[in-house]
Amino acid sequence: MISKFSDLQEMANEQPDPQRLLFLFAEVNSESKKHKSQQKGTITPVMCVDKLPNEVSDFASLVSEADDIAKNWDFMFIASLSGDKGIAPTSKDAEPYLTKMTNDVMSGHNIARYVVFDRKENPVELVAS
Repeated sequence: MISKFSDLQEMANEQPDPQRLLFLFAEVNSESKKHKSQQKGTITPVMCVDKLPNEVSDFASLVSEADDIAKNWDFMFIASLSGDKGIAPTSKDAEPYLTKMTNDVMSGHNIARYVVFDRKENPVELVAS
């Protein structure tokens, strides 16, 4: 299991073909303040970005860069897009996958396929209801 962002970076760098990391930053709207591990609510996408693994130095830098654009996010959804024959995917290649991520988060479907961290780099497990 990926427990910190650097684990994800290492895994991306170990893949046989270059990767492009896909990030979706989302805001959480809690419906209740029940036990923290079983809160219910909605998740709304705020912004997306794609980067090569070497374009992200660490989690704190990514958070800082995201906050320069919008501070109203709570969770970071992450996926990886694999290149082909030693060539990394382009940002244009990433666009349909970022759209899919956005649709998945908005609908609550297929969200288990993403690595999710909160602002403090804590891994988050989400279950659609």
